[in-house]
Amino acid sequence: MASHTPGAPVFAAPAQLPDWALRSIDLANPRLGAQALATSDDFFAEVARMLNPEPAQFVPGKFDTNGKWMDGWESRRKRVAGHDWALIKLGVKGVIRGFDIDTSHFTGNYPPAVSIEACVSDSDAVDALQAAVWSEILPATPCGPNSHHIVECASSEAWTHLRVNMYPDGGIARLRVYGRPVARPSALAGATVDLIAMENGGRAISWNDASFGSSGSALLLPGRGLNMGDGWETRRRREPGNDWCVIALGVPGTVEKIEVDTAHFKGNFPDGCSLQAAYVNGGTDGSITTQSMFWQTLLPLQTLEMDAIHTFSDEVVKLGPITHVRFNIFPDGGVSRLRLWGKAESK
Repeated sequence: MASHTPGAPVFAAPAQLPDWALRSIDLANPRLGAQALATSDDFFAEVARMLNPEPAQFVPGKFDTNGKWMDGWESRRKRVAGHDWALIKLGVKGVIRGFDIDTSHFTGNYPPAVSIEACVSDSDAVDALQAAVWSEILPATPCGPNSHHIVECASSEAWTHLRVNMYPDGGIARLRVYGRPVARPSALAGATVDLIAMENGGRAISWNDASFGSSGSALLLPGRGLNMGDGWETRRRREPGNDWCVIALGVPGTVEKIEVDTAHFKGNFPDGCSLQAAYVNGGTDGSITTQSMFWQTLLPLQTLEMDAIHTFSDEVVKLGPITHVRFNIFPDGGVSRLRLWGKAESK
């Protein structure tokens, strides 16, 4: 019998995200430390694939020893009572705004319904998690084939782990958990840390443009950018002005050193950058963005180079404790990462 060569992969279309999801981060991103810890069954496709930050793909003609290779979590056909489940550790403790339960490429093998529970645990041990107190944060929700299911979560608490339930079995290509990281002020107090890192609770609250690459939130991801698509990149500006991103620190702190990384941005890096900052009490994301135009200078205008880490310490203005920064790039372009190293303070 002639061997069959798999065809070219077909990638899932991106989800059309509402504003609350665009302004959130994926708490289940493995780059933040998220993990699939255990599952009742992943016979056809291992559960870890469900958290892959890349779009799901379908490869015609690709099979493994258990059957058709699928890009996601897929259990076998259940022939007994009950349902399948998976335990997920979030990359960072956070308040969840909603989910994208993505069944892309799962047509006759998607779950008819999915529910999600959450808990807070200091342990990742399966026995400890099974014994934890779980709260349902997404009731059983109908699912369809080959679709992004964007659903909101009503919970206002912060969680560390999820239990994803499929009724009764089937496959989920991707799970995105949109939310806001929660800082640990007592744990960070007095330490020198990256005050805006996602893992420390930092979040981008607004930006004027993200026509290319990721949103402003990409500036806060761990590590250096993987490629030119792993950063914040704006369109080519055809009018006066400059582009900007407003960021909330995970915990108030005094900035001592700033790093601006233009990794992979070569013909499209900004000519320069500056930062403004303030200690903000109260307000909404919208009102804070408006105020940011008038904040004090934290870093005067600095010249940038392509594909390089720029470190500034003597240039940093001593403003004392701050809670927010406005990152200005001139006039436009792409930046991979922004780091604000300094002393954290408890609130």
